Amino acid sequence: MQANGFFSEAGQVIGDLIRAVVEFLLAIFTNFFGALEDFVDGLSRSLGVNASFFSILVLLIGLWLLWRGVRALLRGSLLGAIVRIVLALIILSWLMV
Repeated sequence: MQANGFFSEAGQVIGDLIRAVVEFLLAIFTNFFGALEDFVDGLSRSLGVNASFFSILVLLIGLWLLWRGVRALLRGSLLGAIVRIVLALIILSWLMV
């Protein structure tokens, strides 16, 4: 029997291919999550808030309410727009203090 037969070489090639794919995907996701972390850090520094999950969640909720208020204003619902915009501004100002 040969020590390095056809199947041994085929297994080594497939193993090298799988390793290259895994390293490639790891590099992509590492760079993606690093960029996402840098984005959140820059956003939180410019707004003066902590870079915690809770702060980012409250920021997204405030922006969502602000967007809903603007949409209500464009639809002609003045009372709904005022309520949503004031609530959004209260949340966003509370976050940035």
